[in-house]
Amino acid sequence: MTSPAELLRDFVNTYDVEGDADELSSPAELSLWLREHDLIGDDDRAMEGDLAVAIRLREGLRHVLRLNHDGMPYDAPEELGTALAALPMRVTLSGGSPALEPAVGGAPGGLTRIAALIPAAHADGSWPRLKVCAESTCQWAFIDTSKNRSRAWCSMRVCGNRNKTRTYRARRRAESSSGHDGEYGDTGKEGS
Repeated sequence: MTSPAELLRDFVNTYDVEGDADELSSPAELSLWLREHDLIGDDDRAMEGDLAVAIRLREGLRHVLRLNHDGMPYDAPEELGTALAALPMRVTLSGGSPALEPAVGGAPGGLTRIAALIPAAHADGSWPRLKVCAESTCQWAFIDTSKNRSRAWCSMRVCGNRNKTRTYRARRRAESSSGHDGEYGDTGKEGS
C-alpha cells in the first residue's frame, strides 16, 4: 500500500520541471492518473475546472515542500489555499478512527483524497520529510530518509553534484577575480 507521503510525492512529480513534461496536461490525463492511483472510478471523468484545481493543488504542494527544508512553521500559499477551498471534505468515524473523506465524488473527490493525505502525512510523521529538490532546475519531490532530515537534493549523484560543482566554480571565479590564487598560491613572501 502506498503511504500518504509517497502518493503526495507522486502527485507533485506529475510535472517534471527540468524536462518541462506534464502528466496532467489535459482533463483526460488527470482522469487517467487519478484512476491509476485508485482515487476515482472507471466511469469518472475530469473536466477543465478539475484540471485547474489539480494544477493549483500540485504547485501549491511543491511550494510548501520547498519550505519543509527550513523546519520552520509556515502558512499555505494562496494557490494551495484556493485549491483546498475548492475540495469539500467531511470528517468520518470508522472503527473508532476519524478520517477526512471527500464530500463529493468523481474527479473532485479524487483530488480531495489527495488533499486529505496532507493531514494523514502529518499524523504519521512523514510530512516534514517530504521535500522538493533544492536544485532550482529540478524541484523533484522526494522523501528525506536521512537520519537527521537534512537531505537537500533528490539525488546526491546528480543534483547534489551539479550544485556542488556550480558552487566550486563560482568560488574559483571569485578567487581569480580578486587576485587570490587559492589556498596554495603565492604567499607574497620571498623564498617560499
